[in-house]
Amino acid sequence: MRRPNLAALALTLALTGSAMAQERILIGSDWGNVAAEMADNDAARALVGMLPLTIEMRDHLRQEKTGNLPAPLPAPARQTGFSTGTLGLWSSNHFVIYYRDGEVSKPGIVLLGRVTGDVSIFDRPGRVTLRLERAR
Repeated sequence: MRRPNLAALALTLALTGSAMAQERILIGSDWGNVAAEMADNDAARALVGMLPLTIEMRDHLRQEKTGNLPAPLPAPARQTGFSTGTLGLWSSNHFVIYYRDGEVSKPGIVLLGRVTGDVSIFDRPGRVTLRLERAR
């Protein structure tokens, strides 16, 4: 009986990527609001330490919204694949929200967290102003 449960746990961990910390943030815009669970790494902790933030985001390649942070973040391990809802760091201060699945070229992105709500609110052309704050 325990074997199927272990297999389900392994599959869940493989699909969700890095372990998530308990830290949650809220991402708000005129288009809607979502929550996100932050990754357990130095870059995610540094981003949370900057909150609250307002970031001007633009659409890039019809798969993501990108914007600049006020200061660089540490750069732990990178990955090339991402899935819908991934929060990432392209360069040391380049924040990304992916609203489609995909892959980037090397060196890849730093995983900052994952949106837990409906990230499709960002799946539209144009700029948007995001407000990031700690969830209460």
